[in-house]
Amino acid sequence: MINIKEVIKILKKEYPEAKIALRFKNTWQLLVATILSAQCTDVRVNQVTPLLFKKYRTIPDFAEASPEEFERDIRSTGFYRNKAKSIIGSAKKILNEFKGRVPDTMEKLTSLPGVGRKTANLILSSGFGIVVGIVVDTHVRRLSQLMGLTKNAGPDKIEEDLMKIVPRKDWGIFSHLLILHGRKICKAGRPFCEGCKINKLCPSAFKGKI
Repeated sequence: MINIKEVIKILKKEYPEAKIALRFKNTWQLLVATILSAQCTDVRVNQVTPLLFKKYRTIPDFAEASPEEFERDIRSTGFYRNKAKSIIGSAKKILNEFKGRVPDTMEKLTSLPGVGRKTANLILSSGFGIVVGIVVDTHVRRLSQLMGLTKNAGPDKIEEDLMKIVPRKDWGIFSHLLILHGRKICKAGRPFCEGCKINKLCPSAFKGKI
């Protein structure tokens, strides 16, 4: 088994700036941005949200939005119909069931339309400072498999595996470290193993394209 503590130590030194890339001013904006980020780059989301948050300033504004108009506002993020339905539906549920405040528990967050464990984990850790799990996105899944941290494919099972071996104090930062490493060095299909600071620890290093 790879020395996960050493991996984390090296990556922390390599990426001292590791944190969420989405831009937001409150937990509701974070929820919206996270839903928009599905199958979309953070760069694109950060281009869309400034105008979106200027047009729709409050949760009631989102709840009362015209679905067709809202779809046009977020079209460039892809899967805009489902995302619009999830965001407007979440706004309505938060107003009706949670007194207009984004909930701060896994159970309540995952009851919102379009919010799974990954989104809920991100909102809890980056929005509330509450860490109860590990965010598993495409980078985290791929790198965890390459490093032999999991043999599973499903994000929930991968999260379970990671929570067993990653020190709890590092649950929040771990995904941000892997995401940055996946974007800058260990890219899908063309990993730069020669420039990888953890290549001596990784069982998949220098094994060709992935």
